[in-house]
Amino acid sequence: MRQPTTIRRRPFAALAAAVLTATLTVSGCGAAGSSAKDDSADKAAAAPHQADAKGAVDAPSAAPGTAKGATTKTPVPSQNYVVRTATLSVEAKDSVAAALASARTTVTGAGGYVGDENTSRDSQGLEHSTITLRVPPDSYDKVLNDLAGLGRLIERKVSTEDVTSQVVDVESRIRSQQASLARVRELMSRTTQLSDVVTLEGELSTREANLEALQAQQASLKERTNLATVTLVLSEPEHPASAPPPKKDDGFWESVGNALGTGWHAFYVTLRGILIVLSVALPFAALGLAGWFVFVVVRRRLAPPAVVPDGENVTAEAVTGE
Repeated sequence: MRQPTTIRRRPFAALAAAVLTATLTVSGCGAAGSSAKDDSADKAAAAPHQADAKGAVDAPSAAPGTAKGATTKTPVPSQNYVVRTATLSVEAKDSVAAALASARTTVTGAGGYVGDENTSRDSQGLEHSTITLRVPPDSYDKVLNDLAGLGRLIERKVSTEDVTSQVVDVESRIRSQQASLARVRELMSRTTQLSDVVTLEGELSTREANLEALQAQQASLKERTNLATVTLVLSEPEHPASAPPPKKDDGFWESVGNALGTGWHAFYVTLRGILIVLSVALPFAALGLAGWFVFVVVRRRLAPPAVVPDGENVTAEAVTGE
């Protein structure tokens, strides 16, 4: 008799567990003070909140974050957003410093500003400078013409990029992300379960980081479209090589005088060279002569006396006696 009773209660226990789980979920999202007697009413009232919680917690953090059934309308751009860039290579008329001063005056007068600057000299001593300028789009063409007039234009390169679709996409994603954050904060204000609070806080941090990244991208796009970028490369003009003096056609006597002058100069140079060589060699010659004299004296003193034969001595004495 007990076995059928046990079989009948197992489905009831499973159903009760499911109802209890649904009750806890519903009470954590929007019906914290409800009792078990009002399970059916709580489930009906909390169904929309469960959908929001699922969209806010279970959805991937990289998605813009829209709840089920919600639709986002793509905004229509009020204008075209274009990024303009240009590069000008100009050989300055006089000096690079003067051309740089004129470029700064032109850009600031048009409402722009001067960015990075790099000035150097090459192996020939010529000055080169590269400067980055930010110019409003309304004055873009006029500023380019004024900068090209700073000297001889060597190269001009202009490019444009339409980023309207990127701007619209980023704005739409920002609005969706802001709406998603508002829903997550609303759910956090109503939930009482610690596990749900922890999950929602993690999701909130992730979506706040995504929103900040989108806002930074939006600021970068606006900065690039609000001001055009012009890179100006200035170079100093090369100095013309000095021409050799014209060759004169000398006369006869002038040629003779030039030849005598050249010969006298050669004689003077030769004589001066000889005197220089003698002056350098004189101390060594004096030292060598003194050494040779000492050597001769010492050799004579150390040499033995000469031996004379007897016959020669008798003859010498006889000659002396006579």
